[in-house]
Amino acid sequence: MKEERCVRAALLCLGVLCCSQGLAGERARPSLHGHRERGKEGQVLHRSKRGWVWNQFFVIEEYTGPDPVLVGRLHSDIDSGDGNIKYILSGEGAGIIFVIDDKSGNIHATKTLDREERAQYTLTAQAVDRNTNRPLEPPSEFIVKVQDINDNPPEFLHENYHANVPERSNVGTSVIQVTASDADDPTYGNSAKLVYSILEGQPYFSVEAQTGIIRTALPNMDREAKEEYHVVIQAKDMGGHMGGLSGTTKVTITLTDVNDNPPKFPQSVYQMSVSEAAVPGEEVGRVKAKDPDIGENGLVAYSIIDGDGMDMFEITTDYETQEGVVKLKKTLDYETKKSYSLKVEAANVHIDPKFISNGPFKDTVTVKIAVEDADEPPVFLKPSYIFEVQENAASGTVVGKVHAKDPDAANSAIRYSIDRHTDLERYFVINAEDGNIKTIKTLDREEMAWHNISVFAVEVHKQHQETKVPVAIKVVDVNDNAPKFAAAYEAFVCENARSNQQFITISADDKDDSANGPRFIFSLPPEIIHNPNFTLRDNRDNTASVLVRREGFSRQKQDLYLLPIVISDGGVPPLSSTNTLSIRVCGCDGSGSLLSCNAEAYVLNAGLSTGALIAILACIVILLVIVVLFVTLKRQKKEPLIVFEEEDVRENIITYDDEGGGEEDTEAFDIATLQNPDGINGFIPRKDIKPEYQYLPRPGLRPAPNSVDVDDFINTRIQEADNDPTAPPYDSIQIYGYEGRGSVAGSLSSLESATTDSDLDYDYLQNWGPRFKKLADLYGSKDTFDDDS
Repeated sequence: MKEERCVRAALLCLGVLCCSQGLAGERARPSLHGHRERGKEGQVLHRSKRGWVWNQFFVIEEYTGPDPVLVGRLHSDIDSGDGNIKYILSGEGAGIIFVIDDKSGNIHATKTLDREERAQYTLTAQAVDRNTNRPLEPPSEFIVKVQDINDNPPEFLHENYHANVPERSNVGTSVIQVTASDADDPTYGNSAKLVYSILEGQPYFSVEAQTGIIRTALPNMDREAKEEYHVVIQAKDMGGHMGGLSGTTKVTITLTDVNDNPPKFPQSVYQMSVSEAAVPGEEVGRVKAKDPDIGENGLVAYSIIDGDGMDMFEITTDYETQEGVVKLKKTLDYETKKSYSLKVEAANVHIDPKFISNGPFKDTVTVKIAVEDADEPPVFLKPSYIFEVQENAASGTVVGKVHAKDPDAANSAIRYSIDRHTDLERYFVINAEDGNIKTIKTLDREEMAWHNISVFAVEVHKQHQETKVPVAIKVVDVNDNAPKFAAAYEAFVCENARSNQQFITISADDKDDSANGPRFIFSLPPEIIHNPNFTLRDNRDNTASVLVRREGFSRQKQDLYLLPIVISDGGVPPLSSTNTLSIRVCGCDGSGSLLSCNAEAYVLNAGLSTGALIAILACIVILLVIVVLFVTLKRQKKEPLIVFEEEDVRENIITYDDEGGGEEDTEAFDIATLQNPDGINGFIPRKDIKPEYQYLPRPGLRPAPNSVDVDDFINTRIQEADNDPTAPPYDSIQIYGYEGRGSVAGSLSSLESATTDSDLDYDYLQNWGPRFKKLADLYGSKDTFDDDS
């Protein structure tokens, strides 16, 4: 603090000295009132008049003295000192920050100034006559500059920096550049001249004093030894000299990894074991070479490079755990070989050429694998079996034999059985001792051509050791099915058919195998081989054509013929069957097209059926009935008593000052009962009565237009209604005969008074005020009438 005060005091003195020298120098200048100067050649030069003697002023920032700071003094050449001249100051900060003595011209700063907020102020000075305020000199501008002091410490752009540099980098490798700024004036003194230095982080890093660039200072920094460093950098102004202000920042520097370490197995030999019952692909064990590098630099690939188990085992790399996984490649047999040896190599995937001199980036290890004896299940001599048996074979026919053995040294006895889930119909049985499979039912190839069953083999003394083998049994076909028509044929022949005319082609079908089926032979039975009506021709392609033998058929004589046809197959021995073809006689046109037969299915109707016509007529009748009902309902709706051709907008007006009906009387006032805009000048038609004579408006009444005042309009309509003998009493605004069900006051109407015998006292109506005077007079006169009678 003492050093800072000393610096500020020195700067203040320096500023005052500069101001004084400026004023003194300006005063020493000759007066500019009409002076002449000679040029180099003796020419007289006329210079413009300048009445002010002044200079550019300076004021030191952050001045905290007890008195206002003297900025400078303004003086005019015409000021003789008699006090007749008045100095006026205007411009930026005039009267607030800067004040002037109007007699002496001294300018003072009344507030502490901060150059970082504002570096200079532009002011205007003028000299006027004190008595008349007449300007004696034209206004003149001058500048007051705020002179800087070192009152702002350096500030870094970031409070914390993060940087990375590869491990084992050379000395002087650039890491990061930190930058600080100083708000002080860089053009004045050394207040903003910064020097960088390192406070923490030696001897690993250094910083350039002028640029702030951080560099490595030690060679071969190892990330595996230390990965992160914390460095503190200082920026100091005043060129780093004593008395300067400073600021600091923290820099976190992380060493990034390079591949400078080869993988290394922690042991020279790995011992593993695997059961002979293991299946190929099963994991045997794992090895791992350690590499302190990270990321891609630490990736290791494993491989088997030698050993007697190269064909039996394989190794893969688990890149998540960086382990080598030894897996079984082929099935093992303990009785054949009991141990294997492997030589496994671990090598880096990515190698950095700069560190290749560190040695080979790989390592090897020996893996010994012992095969363990396992109690193995029986093994069939074949993976699957295929047998054949003829259909219709007798029960007990041998289909085939399966055989299994115990691979263990004990060579236990084997028992066989059929999986009944694969032989639900129980067509087969197996001998439990020798594995012979026999039939127990007759087989039919046409029902099932193949039977797929499974046979179990289990050790006699170890029931849990079980093996299953698939057995496929093919049923061999025998010619046991005669051929038949391929479809249910029904033939038609025309009455005018010609002789030898073909009218249908037939084919056959045989359920037996193709060896016992086609070729089919078609023929007529011997007893009708000379049939007078039809003949048969074998086309020798498993089809036959039926032809007409004579002309002139008649439906009236016979409309149906049955023709037996014999079909034989090509099996050994061949089978045949007799099939009957139905032939109908039909009427045809000249081109041979069918017109009509006895069968109704072939009668073509050109028009609509009777049922369809009836349905259409029924739909039409129903639609007509619906229309008539709709029209009838429309006519039954009520029509208004008075027909209005146009709605009056004033019908929407609702008044709230009438007594109206009770709580349940929701019918609003309808102004349409008072006015018919279209009937003002004539008679209003009514539908409820027929007037005896035509009503003519009185000549003294003037029709009221729609836009008149409502009060005048109502009075006019009331007067018209009073003079209209044909109008029923529809001119009332509300009817007061109904208060509504549940009203507290009950009914005020006297319409039902005649139906009761009770006498009520209505004297209290006299106390209800002038509003109910008329009502009191009406009910109060009852006694008078009674007395008079």
